[in-house]
Amino acid sequence: MKINKLSIAVILVNWKKYNLTSKCIDSLNKSNYKNFKIILVDNEYSEKSLIDLRNKHKELIVFKEKNNLGFAGGNNIGIRYALENDYDYIMLLNNDTEVKENFILPLVERIEKDHSLGAVQPLILNFSNKSIIWNAGGKLNKFLGLTSTRLNNNKLNSSIVFDDYTDWISGCCILIKSEILTKVGLLDEKFFNYYEDVDWSLRMKNLGYDLGFVKESIIYHHGSSSSKNKKTKEGVISSKIHYFNIRNHILLLKKHKNLFNFFGIVFFQIIKTTSYIFYFLIKFRFNKLTMVLKGLKHGLNNK
Repeated sequence: MKINKLSIAVILVNWKKYNLTSKCIDSLNKSNYKNFKIILVDNEYSEKSLIDLRNKHKELIVFKEKNNLGFAGGNNIGIRYALENDYDYIMLLNNDTEVKENFILPLVERIEKDHSLGAVQPLILNFSNKSIIWNAGGKLNKFLGLTSTRLNNNKLNSSIVFDDYTDWISGCCILIKSEILTKVGLLDEKFFNYYEDVDWSLRMKNLGYDLGFVKESIIYHHGSSSSKNKKTKEGVISSKIHYFNIRNHILLLKKHKNLFNFFGIVFFQIIKTTSYIFYFLIKFRFNKLTMVLKGLKHGLNNK
């Protein structure tokens, strides 16, 4: 089969950001790769807003969810549908992105030519400043158990040498072959939001697959709009984000404990958590302090 004939299920998870989702769909529909279908999973949906979106984008396959299933649970709804309907590839794409017309084909070509790959991701740039890199793959520090984003906030220029492989792939955009996904399994819904992409990546690597980065494929990221509130004395970042940041990092380290140095990760987690506690105490952000402590407790207790 020709590469441009391979079918792709593009899964978007929406949570109250219909305007961004619509812009993402508009950009996808301009793609010069045509054999894809958009599957929208609408977490905690608004009937009126969803009707307006569907009237504009009649081609969508939509799953309406009464509750917010998070990134992992929402994507798993779409993944199950895609597997049941025999799509060749499955792509997870954040709804707060917009894509270049030719972003799909380089991803498919790379994974079709390199059979060592479990999944690939594109180069992700900031939407507000398209010369600034948001994500060029992920790095994993096995001694400290630290995950970081390559080249974040670096200016894009011709002197940058990109690595064609990555330690972990950002959930912002992942392309994976369906037959590989059946071996790896679904996203772990215990994570809900954050670190589920790192967990998925490590599970692929545990099966012997590499993870690819494709600089020729480019998308633009608006930013973590769903994690921000209006500015208050507690700041603009939702306190739930700090909860998941603490809790899920610990859950990841415990789940993949054989990969990491025990003393290194304990040391780093003490420093990380203590820094959050002192910062929120100094700033009198007691709600966030409570959520950090709750995240620590739940992470240690596997809740």
